[in-house]
Amino acid sequence: MKAVILAAGISSRLRPLTDNTPKCLLKAGDKNILELTIDNIIANEIKEIIIVTGYLEQQIKDFVATKYPNLNVSYIYNEVFSSTNNIYSLWLTKDLLLDDEMLLMDSDIIFDKKIIAELLTSGYDSCLALKRHNVQDEEIKVKVDDNGKVLEIGKEVNQNEAMGESIGIEKFGMGTLSKLFTIIEHKIMVEKKVNIFYEAAFQDLIDNGADIFIVDTTNYICMEIDTAADLEAAGKMLLKQ
Repeated sequence: MKAVILAAGISSRLRPLTDNTPKCLLKAGDKNILELTIDNIIANEIKEIIIVTGYLEQQIKDFVATKYPNLNVSYIYNEVFSSTNNIYSLWLTKDLLLDDEMLLMDSDIIFDKKIIAELLTSGYDSCLALKRHNVQDEEIKVKVDDNGKVLEIGKEVNQNEAMGESIGIEKFGMGTLSKLFTIIEHKIMVEKKVNIFYEAAFQDLIDNGADIFIVDTTNYICMEIDTAADLEAAGKMLLKQ
C-alpha cells in the first residue's frame, strides 16, 4: 500500500495566501495541511508516500525533508500543473504503483486520521470516504445502491439522488487500480482530456463493471480548504480538539 498525495495545483482561490506558498503548506492551527496529512498517513502505518508536486514544488520538498528526514517519500513533478487537473497528476504516478494498492488523497483536506483506518479496515477492495449532507452543485456527489456500491460520482450527479459528498480520500486494490490507470491512460493519451477531475475515470471504471463502495465517515472531522474562510474555520476546529 502506497499513499498518493496530489499537491500540484496553484490554488488561485486562496490568493494572496498562495502567491508565495503552496496551499498544502498553509497553516491550519499549529500545523500546515501537508503536515497534518502526513501525520495521519504515518499514524496508519503506511510506509511509502508519493507526492505529486507542481506549483512551488521546492518549498514542499524542503518542508518534508526538514520535518520528516526519514520518510520514505517519492516526488513526481507535474510540469504542466498550470494547465492540467488532478487526473493528469494521478496519471503521472502509474509507474510507481505497479502491482500495488493505493490510498489516494488530495492535499487540501483537513481530516481525522481515523478516516484512513475506516477505509483500510472496511473489507472492500476499493472504496471512498463519504460525508452525508445536503450536497451543493460544485461538490463531488455520490449516488449509491442499497448495498453502498457507487453508481454515479461527479459534480453532475443529481443532488436529489446523491447520498452525500466524496471527500477526496479513496482506496484502490491492485486489480482495480490497474484498470483505473488503463482508463486514465486512454482519457489522457487518446481523448486528450488532461484538464478534468479524476472522478470522471472513476465513473468509467464503475460503468465497466468495477465495484467501488462508500465508507460513511460523516461522524469524523473533515474539511476541504478552498478559501481563506475555510482555512480559518479549520484552524479553529483543530484548536478545539
